[in-house]
Amino acid sequence: MAERPATKGQRFLRLAGMTASVASSYAASRIKSVFQSAEAAAADKAATYERSGELIARTLGELKGAVMKVGQMASIASDILPREIAEPLKALQREAPPMDFEVIAEQIERELGSPPERLFKRFEREPFAAASIGQVHRATTDDGREVVVKVQYPGVDEAVDSDLAHLKLVLRASGLVKVPRQALDAVFREIRTRLHEELDYCNEADNVRLFREYHGERHPWVVVPEVVGERSSARVLTLTFEPGDHIDELDGRYDPALRDLLGERIFRMFAAQLFDLRAIHADPNPGNFAFRPDGTIVLYDYGCIKAVDPTTLTAYRATIRAGLDEDYPAVERGLLDLGVRNPAGPAIEPDYYKPWRDAFALPFVTDQAFDYGASTIHDDVLRLVPGALKRMASFQPPVELVFINRMIAGHYGNLRKLQVRGRFLPLVEPYIDGA
Repeated sequence: MAERPATKGQRFLRLAGMTASVASSYAASRIKSVFQSAEAAAADKAATYERSGELIARTLGELKGAVMKVGQMASIASDILPREIAEPLKALQREAPPMDFEVIAEQIERELGSPPERLFKRFEREPFAAASIGQVHRATTDDGREVVVKVQYPGVDEAVDSDLAHLKLVLRASGLVKVPRQALDAVFREIRTRLHEELDYCNEADNVRLFREYHGERHPWVVVPEVVGERSSARVLTLTFEPGDHIDELDGRYDPALRDLLGERIFRMFAAQLFDLRAIHADPNPGNFAFRPDGTIVLYDYGCIKAVDPTTLTAYRATIRAGLDEDYPAVERGLLDLGVRNPAGPAIEPDYYKPWRDAFALPFVTDQAFDYGASTIHDDVLRLVPGALKRMASFQPPVELVFINRMIAGHYGNLRKLQVRGRFLPLVEPYIDGA
């Protein structure tokens, strides 16, 4: 168990040391490559990336906070990061080691004015879950309600900006990300905005109320907790406890028909959030979802909610429709509108888009029920990455799509774990066509 969160000065030194180590390893590899064969240089580069990935994952995991959260996001960004970097970062998706209970109790007293044993009829010392920016404890209120109390680690909010500055520096200095400085800055500004929102538990409480009202009126099979306002603050959030089965606990208990139903409902839930509510739950970590044998989906953690601009949504709809119809000039126009295509970069040949379209559109254009459990879309996309790297000057990170893409990539993994089968075009086509 971790004792106490690192101070701002300690975080600075750890991140600076990580940056220096990764940058020097990359520079040494570049110098060695001049004197090596192409094969030996490629092997040395892969080994350097692997060592850097392990160091970055270990450092971010130990420091928690904003940098660990970004590392979790980056672990699904295999189209941007080398595999040797992305693989170690996947470990950050697992539950983080908890902090000492005394740290949590002190934070609750600072925020709510009394220690947890006075505020609750029962408060469990052992955490129910631990994550990058805080941990959760089970408790019971005086009126008998079973609740979960989410407590933010002290000092995490104060270190966000310096943490992100260091993380951006290591990406630049290491040569790990091949995107223009201006584009990387724009992506980090978007991440910073979302993280500051996520660290404001009053904002999260508002998000919980919004999603509870929205899904409660339309989707009775989506369970959203209720905010216990009198036991909440900017760094402590108390919600009603809503139990369910974790995605790793379904084997032998959830038959294929039930898994297919859950997959269909995941599609409906997020299509509705994106195209109707225009606000998405943008943290698809499997730990943020639970399932029940009656087909109910429990949705946790409302810190990272991305509001979608109507202009972006219009361009997004048009681009998806163009891709399904194989209208590649319209795809090009849509990507320009979305900020994916760099208008100052070299032109892209129209047939470049077809293999990407065929990979991403497969769940929607197949004549048979698509089997996510057997899907190889992720491998198909990886094979297209070398061609994309050669055309990097023609593209740029789409700031408005960062969290939409995170949601889609994350749920691709969730649907694979659920081994979902189904026909998905009828589920999303009404939203794509604006019905």
